[in-house]
Amino acid sequence: MVDYIHQNLAQGKWFAMSLSEQLGNVGSEVGRAAKWQRQGNVVSRDNALERAFDLLDMTIADVRRIKSLKELCRSREVLADVFYGDNQYKDSPEALEKYFYQYAMAARKNT
Repeated sequence: MVDYIHQNLAQGKWFAMSLSEQLGNVGSEVGRAAKWQRQGNVVSRDNALERAFDLLDMTIADVRRIKSLKELCRSREVLADVFYGDNQYKDSPEALEKYFYQYAMAARKNT
């Protein structure tokens, strides 16, 4: 088993969530990372990103997500590019927040 930060979620609860719930939670961490970046707090930004990548990796590992695998992997790639790369995709933290926010809204609507 992979050593996830969110061990309690990795033991089952995460894999019972809908895709919208999973990506909405990823988005919460992306939002925190964007906020910390705007405030210039690199340590807190990196901690939030580490949690976001952890949640996204669990989503990618979820066997129910095989049809979404390409988009999930690309989302991970773009997330890394925006915060740590050369921004080759010409994206922004705000655009990523908006992307993931849609999933959070869908999850809220379906509960």
